[in-house]
Amino acid sequence: MSQDWDAGRLDSDLDGVAFDTLAVRAGQHRTPEGEHGEPMFFTSSYVFRTAADAAARFAGEVPGNVYSRYTNPTVRAFEERIAALEGAEQAVATATGMAAILAVVMSLCSAGDHVLVSRSVFGSTISLFEKYFKRFGIEVDYVPLAELSGWDAAIKANTKLLFVESPSNPLAELVDIAALSKIAHAKGAMLVVDNCFCTPALQQPLKLGADVVVHSATKFIDGQGRCMGGVVAGRSEQMKEIVGFLRTAGPTLSPFNAWIFLKGLETLSLRMKAHCANAQQLAEWLEQQDGIEKVHYAGLKSHPQHELAQRQQKGFGAVVSFEVKGGKEGAWRFIDATRLISITANLGDSKTTITHPSTTSHGRLAPQEREAAGIRDSLIRIAVGLEDVADLQADLARGLAAL
Repeated sequence: MSQDWDAGRLDSDLDGVAFDTLAVRAGQHRTPEGEHGEPMFFTSSYVFRTAADAAARFAGEVPGNVYSRYTNPTVRAFEERIAALEGAEQAVATATGMAAILAVVMSLCSAGDHVLVSRSVFGSTISLFEKYFKRFGIEVDYVPLAELSGWDAAIKANTKLLFVESPSNPLAELVDIAALSKIAHAKGAMLVVDNCFCTPALQQPLKLGADVVVHSATKFIDGQGRCMGGVVAGRSEQMKEIVGFLRTAGPTLSPFNAWIFLKGLETLSLRMKAHCANAQQLAEWLEQQDGIEKVHYAGLKSHPQHELAQRQQKGFGAVVSFEVKGGKEGAWRFIDATRLISITANLGDSKTTITHPSTTSHGRLAPQEREAAGIRDSLIRIAVGLEDVADLQADLARGLAAL
């Protein structure tokens, strides 16, 4: 006979525990079967005890699962774990990282609202704001990420959100999150931070004053390039609106992917430390090589925001970008000469990846938009994995030799 486990016992025992413990334990609710690992719940709908029970759950009068488009125990376990790691009241999972951004803006903004976006964001993020949000009456302007005075000056009476990536993709630019949150709040706006590059293992924007955090869980939260997903974290009041959007529109996370992410979170802290150590060594090595014109990595003392990164992050991340001699042709020769590193635009994998941002991740932007974002044709981005650094250096040396 199955043991009658107290489903709430695990959470009540986690008050005050460390980050690494939360990454392994938070959000787990054992079923009466007493399983040690998190179970996967594969069901589209749920059975109710009575018609009155069904009506009460659909109306939100009593807690419980209704339909897996917006309530699933495996997905909820992932959401609760992310919320614990980010220091949020609640988290809501989505089908992809872009769906997370979509959910935030569609839930918290209306036609006529104004949104300020950093120039230094992922290419698809710019496309989402430019091609789609503007179509539905949302005003969008762009501000250089690090210039606090520029953010302050650009806020209007109808500004609802400030949206930033810090560190940014792919140039590792930063903004002082605590200072920017004060600017936003003084004008009645909310600050949304894409924390994909750092993850909560290296940075917790909510504790620095941000209102909402978004992630592409596809990246470091998974950590092995297996599946796609996203997540939004913040106050319960805001998350209630996002749940309402997901309940209707449906860009929700699958239970299987949620289970993969739960497993990824168990090793997140260890992986991020290893990613950071490898990236630091490669960035320092690249900075000394002939053929490299500039290296973008906040762990380098030459980075203009190195001290800020030391203050608001626990590590400098895994993404290193650098500019090579020879423009686009030189960059392509460098990339094509590598043999070990994977040529792909994804990042956050245990395998190191390399890409040419101006023709891949930012390729849909107009030339003037790429120029404004600092995405030059000579730029190469590597997302450093967990291989031996000496082997990665040897592979990059092949690229240098091809210049």
